[in-house]
Amino acid sequence: MQLSNFENDRISSLKTLKSGGIILYPTDTIWGIGCDATNANAVRKIYLLKKREEKKSMIILLAEKNEIKNYVLHPSEKIIDFLSEQKKPTTAIFNNAINLPGELINEDGSIAVRIVKDDFCQMLIRQLNAPLLSTSANISGEHHPEIFNEINEVIKNGVDYVVQYRQNEMGEHQPSSIVRLNGLGEIEKIR
Repeated sequence: MQLSNFENDRISSLKTLKSGGIILYPTDTIWGIGCDATNANAVRKIYLLKKREEKKSMIILLAEKNEIKNYVLHPSEKIIDFLSEQKKPTTAIFNNAINLPGELINEDGSIAVRIVKDDFCQMLIRQLNAPLLSTSANISGEHHPEIFNEINEVIKNGVDYVVQYRQNEMGEHQPSSIVRLNGLGEIEKIR
């Protein structure tokens, strides 16, 4: 029996992620490069592949809002509720990141978090039992690709596994909105 792309990608992605590898995969926004966000070696591989400064932190993807407390010390309920209400993919910057490699945490101790609605991403996160690191599938400084065919061959050849699922989608995809709480405790849109 031949496995579907979804099932084959699920098995191969999880095997790659659990062994410290990096994957090229579709998200609820644009195509991303990802790994187990708790694996420091895998995080470093992504920085090297993207030629990205380690001072620039990346996003972690979670399947459920109640997982935020595992990676943020005393997260703001106001911003968690705001994330839950959004229809468009929205990333929030939280202060006081915990239980993540130092390479992933911003110099000020913050971390960017998005609760994904995409079925494939949610399934990977749940079965990995860890957040996924997510960053756009491009070399740092280059334009982010909106569809799979726009992804640089250096990226495609530099990952340990390329997901087949959704490669043929041609619709426009955009990065998420980004918000954070400002000094007055109000939600401020950054992007």
